[in-house]
Amino acid sequence: MKTTVRKTRSVCPVCLKNLPSVLTRRNDGRIWLEKTCPAHGCFEVPVWQGLMDFDRWLLETEPLPPGCGLNCPGDCGICPEHESGTCCALLEVTRRCNLHCRYCFADGGAGEDLPLEDCRAAVREIVRQCGQPLLQLSGGEPTLRDDLPELVRYAKEAGCSYTQVNTNGIRLAEDRTYAKRLADAGLDIVFLQFDGTRDDIYRTLRGRDLLDFKLEAIRACSEQRIGVTLVPTVVRGVNDDNLGEIVKLAARLAPGVRGVHFQPVSYFGRYPTAPESGDRYTLDMLMTDIADQARIRVESFMPSRCDHPLCGFHASFLIEPDGELKALSSITHSSHSRGCARDNREYVARHWRRAPEEAVPAGSFSDEMDFDTFLYRLRHRSLTLSAMAFQDAMNLNIERLHRCSLHVYDGGKIKPFCAAYLSRMCGD
Repeated sequence: MKTTVRKTRSVCPVCLKNLPSVLTRRNDGRIWLEKTCPAHGCFEVPVWQGLMDFDRWLLETEPLPPGCGLNCPGDCGICPEHESGTCCALLEVTRRCNLHCRYCFADGGAGEDLPLEDCRAAVREIVRQCGQPLLQLSGGEPTLRDDLPELVRYAKEAGCSYTQVNTNGIRLAEDRTYAKRLADAGLDIVFLQFDGTRDDIYRTLRGRDLLDFKLEAIRACSEQRIGVTLVPTVVRGVNDDNLGEIVKLAARLAPGVRGVHFQPVSYFGRYPTAPESGDRYTLDMLMTDIADQARIRVESFMPSRCDHPLCGFHASFLIEPDGELKALSSITHSSHSRGCARDNREYVARHWRRAPEEAVPAGSFSDEMDFDTFLYRLRHRSLTLSAMAFQDAMNLNIERLHRCSLHVYDGGKIKPFCAAYLSRMCGD
């Protein structure tokens, strides 16, 4: 027995043809995305496991209007139907990589650097089209470029509000001089691939032991006062039992580590095999697992403020002297009214950048702390947990795609992230 929750559009995972689709609720409370391609048959995939109230999480978000999304994502570049401005813009600056991970949305490893002058031209075009975004320099592995600091400096001069490097951290761990060059150039944030606190996880997902490199990269960034956000790719049966340990480690490493940004695995780029429905790791599974393992209340999580509620969550915490996390956020007090891209960008930067050094205020760090002490702890002893549940060709929901604020520069066009990396999941 199932009931229709709402209508939307998606694509065929074989041919990527745009298709009408529906979200249905089963008797067990799970929500499925269902669609039928005239050429390739019927497809269904779970998008919510019923572990949390689906309707409450949506917060009365409007469904995709009739007649909208008919050309998505094939004709993609941000169009008049798109509902969100650019909060973060991603620029791939190299195809090279020093790892060959089993899971890689960019399928990095083979190829060349984008020439520096082409990078500069892309930055100028991003600023022209997107205003003053947070620029994410990605790859491949961007730190393989010796001139990356020069590009960071140029991006700031060209008008990007903040700069971020997405990295596996190996070069930062091995080359302290390189980390200093990035800091001197004005780098604000390092988005550090960080899949767990055990090396068996890295051997499975990345092909080698990497934990010591990750910890050394964090130390290198902390010395240079570059904010670090840990970014675990969460794969069911590999590291979904380690989420609480990642959160606890992040709290111990604050203020060098500013947050953890979880990414449930999605299937585009490079991945081992097309997943079965039972392998899907949904957003409500992620939240309940983090809450159980890190001993925090699941009500601390709020829907993404930048994108569609089903795209992600965020939660803010004060780190108590004993390491416990005290929630500063709650879905009970949230609404899904969204700020403009600039407001969202400033929110992200405020939580992921490293705050300037300041003197510890005189006074107590007890529950009776004064306001100055509270502000100090908010800047230096806080942690943000967030997530982005990227979409692939099986679970793509064009209602979500229209609300995306993470955009990719691709051949002169600005595209929603999941549209830019969308790929067929199985052969014809």
